[in-house]
Amino acid sequence: MWPRMDGIRVLELGTPGELRTELTELTLSGAKTATAGLPALDYDAEREAVEHVGERLVLVDDSGMRAGEVEVTRVELVPFGEVGWEFARAEGEGYTSVGHWRESHRRYWEGQGCEVGDDTTIVCLWFRLV
Repeated sequence: MWPRMDGIRVLELGTPGELRTELTELTLSGAKTATAGLPALDYDAEREAVEHVGERLVLVDDSGMRAGEVEVTRVELVPFGEVGWEFARAEGEGYTSVGHWRESHRRYWEGQGCEVGDDTTIVCLWFRLV
């Protein structure tokens, strides 16, 4: 189960350390307005439902402290091979193409022990800082 703060689910971006710090800063700057999740890793293993439009999440920093709050504006479950440029760009991490996005995410999830194929379902989550 994901941690809660004041009864609201917590959003922890990336893995602890440098990556989480970078992604949190991108979100707080407004550059990052989307993030991708892998159901098997991020939802099923934690017994959590996919977020829904209008849901608010507490964004936490690397130390687990509240850094801000986001509101979910859009949620799509999409096969990995069909994730488009609109989403890749909204992640705000400097991807130069959808291929670059796919390569980076495939490597990240494989590093977490999950193989990703073109037909693997991905949660594409858009949000706005509130």
